[in-house]
Amino acid sequence: MKYALIHEWLTPRATGGSELVVREILRHIEADVYALIDFESTNPQSYLYGRAIGKTFLQHFPFARNGVQKYLPLLPLAIEQLDVRDYDVILSSSHAVAKGVLTRPEQLHICYCHTPMRYAWDLTFDYLHSSPAGKGLPGILTRYLLHRLRQWDVISANRVDYFIANSNHTARRIWRCYRRTAKVIYPPVNLERFPFESEKEDFFLTVSRLVSYKKVSLIVEAFNQLKLPLVIIGDGPELNFIRRLAKSNITVLGEQPNEVVEKYMAKAKAFVYAACEDFGIALVEAQACGTPIIAYQGGGALETVRDIRQQPTDGTGLFFYPQTPTALVQAVETFLEFQHQINSESCHSQATKFTPKIFETSYLGFLEDCCRNLSGKN
Repeated sequence: MKYALIHEWLTPRATGGSELVVREILRHIEADVYALIDFESTNPQSYLYGRAIGKTFLQHFPFARNGVQKYLPLLPLAIEQLDVRDYDVILSSSHAVAKGVLTRPEQLHICYCHTPMRYAWDLTFDYLHSSPAGKGLPGILTRYLLHRLRQWDVISANRVDYFIANSNHTARRIWRCYRRTAKVIYPPVNLERFPFESEKEDFFLTVSRLVSYKKVSLIVEAFNQLKLPLVIIGDGPELNFIRRLAKSNITVLGEQPNEVVEKYMAKAKAFVYAACEDFGIALVEAQACGTPIIAYQGGGALETVRDIRQQPTDGTGLFFYPQTPTALVQAVETFLEFQHQINSESCHSQATKFTPKIFETSYLGFLEDCCRNLSGKN
């Protein structure tokens, strides 16, 4: 069988859960790689260094290295230019348009969907309200383009034979957007990176990209009221805004190397997360360190964190709802009452449900089943 793996973009700054899935798949399947843009095959620090990777015309656009989201209306056209006719199996890793690659009827296309395209669906109004392109006369054009993007997104879902979702939350969103069922296979989390530590220090931690939907400003507002020590690690367009908003009890470190992140993860009293994530790898990484979680009650967190109030023998943190600073303040105060009941070993044990080995077994087993089904039909 000849395999092609399609991903949206490969850049040194793209290091999230979807990239971890791509890396893990390539450890077990010999596949040719395609992407909208590629700046990893020329990066000596990358596992893709020196690898031949198929690219689109967006590779040569200005500032493409910093992300092609700015060329959003062109992404569907670009992904459809990738020629994968010579492959038996297409494996797409999609959080935007990768699933839209054109295939022949006799090819098998399996999509690992990290999320239906956020710009077109869940974050449409966030995007319109926060961007100058969403206001006035340009806003009318932007709304039309997003409307057409949703249409293409649904049409291109029909090019996929089998969907895999990274959580039950994502599987429900796939059904809502595309009316397609999805097999849930949790993404691999490299737990060995994160040292287990049962002795914690007196500070709270959040590690996140500093973009609006991650709701880091909500965490800052809550801790401004609590006056408890908080450390923020991460970079993004909201960095300067977060620094201006934070009071003296909050330390904003910006982007940090892995070893610094791992040290803070291991020593934090609790890891705080306010976003509604499709999965939320950082929550599992923190638990691998034995660090409890305070998270928004929604999204993938409901599948990775156990609330101590509902599961007193093996709880790993607690949830807050609604998604407001007031609710988070109350959750932190509740956590301080329950913290001694949360066992670090329980947190670590919960994290071991999301190892690369479990992903490997589940993904390769599903792939084998899909190939067998295709052979039966032929």
